[in-house]
Amino acid sequence: MRELIERLYREQTLAPGELRTLLLECRGEDLDFLMQKARAVAQSHFGNRIYIRGLIEIGNCCHNDCFYCGIRKSNRHLKRYRLDAETILACCRHGYELGFRTFVLQGGEDNYMNDDRVTEVVTAIRTEFPDVAITLSLGERPTLSYKRFFQAGANRYLLRHETHNEAHYRRLHPEDMSLSNRLRCLNDLKRIGFQTGTGIMVGSPGQTVDHLVEDILFIEQFRPQMIGIGPFLPHHDTPFASCPPGSLTQTLTLLSIFRLMHPQALIPSTTALASLTPDGREKGILAGANVVMPNLSPVEQRKNYALYDNKASMGSEAAEGLRLLAQRLAAIGYEIDKSRGDYPGKTL
Repeated sequence: MRELIERLYREQTLAPGELRTLLLECRGEDLDFLMQKARAVAQSHFGNRIYIRGLIEIGNCCHNDCFYCGIRKSNRHLKRYRLDAETILACCRHGYELGFRTFVLQGGEDNYMNDDRVTEVVTAIRTEFPDVAITLSLGERPTLSYKRFFQAGANRYLLRHETHNEAHYRRLHPEDMSLSNRLRCLNDLKRIGFQTGTGIMVGSPGQTVDHLVEDILFIEQFRPQMIGIGPFLPHHDTPFASCPPGSLTQTLTLLSIFRLMHPQALIPSTTALASLTPDGREKGILAGANVVMPNLSPVEQRKNYALYDNKASMGSEAAEGLRLLAQRLAAIGYEIDKSRGDYPGKTL
């Protein structure tokens, strides 16, 4: 096992069968060694600094019905909301005062948030805060929509592919969605010039180790600037309500594998990881992550952006908890970096 880890560290790749072995057998001291190697790679590129992004959850309305998601359109028990442009700008102003220089606008795939409204918001943020990075995570859109958002001043786009296996994709999504369209979107985003992020849920229903290997190989080929890896967490108002959450060990293993294969990637320690276990964010950083995304959304709406049950959104997961976040990072030898935190060599 150590030999495989050393080779991954040196060569930044392994054969599919070797990746499978790593996912199945890397435990205990071997996992500690893998995380140590990933941490060393992250520190060689980013030092002991962790980038912060201000997360603004702009609305929980969605026309999709993904089987794992708490804001799916079939959930009739959720209190729906949309933030208007002025509220989004107010969140940005608050975040800017706190020192954030990246804002992440995340929301369901909402027909109300059409191209004109998204472009208006992006333009307003870019005009008022010319020095920030603007990240969008608004799902699948036509090619021309992505071009408009980029021209308005958006820099980054997050769109997790969730699974690269067609059969597994069908297990997670309704018939009106397709893996081919998700991949089309990712290719569009990268070609247009966005710093592009993709990723997966670890432990989603029906996922196998072979699926994970397929995902690793896809991400190796696609070379995204951002890689989002978090555990599957169930929501009580979805078809997967009774499914177990993803494994902490497997999530950390994958985080470290991706750090070793993509040394300069921007890899968040996700809110889902912090929701899975109280020190999940710190564990993710010790596995090679270098980004955290405190919540800038209005406090009264945070509970309504319920992708899964028991989502962490307060304390050190909240923008107003930066002092606590700094203390918790310092306890493991890291500090907050308030710069834009672009992918190395790319500042658009």
